[in-house]
Amino acid sequence: MWSSEDKARDTVRRQGRGLSAGQVAEKVAEAVVRVRETRAQAASPGDWGELGGDPVELAGVWAARLVEWRRVAALLEADGHPTYEPSQDQEGTLWAGEREQRRREALTRQEGWLAQQRDEQDELRAELWLAADVSRRLRAIAGRAGLSPEQVLAQLAEHARVSDSGMVTVEPFLPG
Repeated sequence: MWSSEDKARDTVRRQGRGLSAGQVAEKVAEAVVRVRETRAQAASPGDWGELGGDPVELAGVWAARLVEWRRVAALLEADGHPTYEPSQDQEGTLWAGEREQRRREALTRQEGWLAQQRDEQDELRAELWLAADVSRRLRAIAGRAGLSPEQVLAQLAEHARVSDSGMVTVEPFLPG
């Protein structure tokens, strides 16, 4: 759901809260080292050692964090704030809002999909073979109503009632 840049922005906003410009500079330096190490690890074949996971992906994560730490360092320098506070970072706050909106939209889509799956579990799909005379009658009824035979059968099923004795009845209705 989130890109490497989104994850880096989120991580930096959380880890950067309350850090001074000097501490942010240390984070920039650490990210520079991590980018170099992960890129070297990604370029070498074979054993990925203690890094674990995909070194190319990890290199991308650290590169995105480096960009974000540098942006925060520049923000502190430009605005003259003694420490980084995410609430004072308009660009970071805007990005965080966009990420949260995408997350909510994804959750809404997932909830819709799950509801659709539940509804489909309750649906009945049936294939049935009817005698020729019954089939002709059904097609004639459907044709007069401007419906498909399947639609007529579905409406017939909707109007069917079962009595206490188990007898199935259908009151007269007009298909439509």
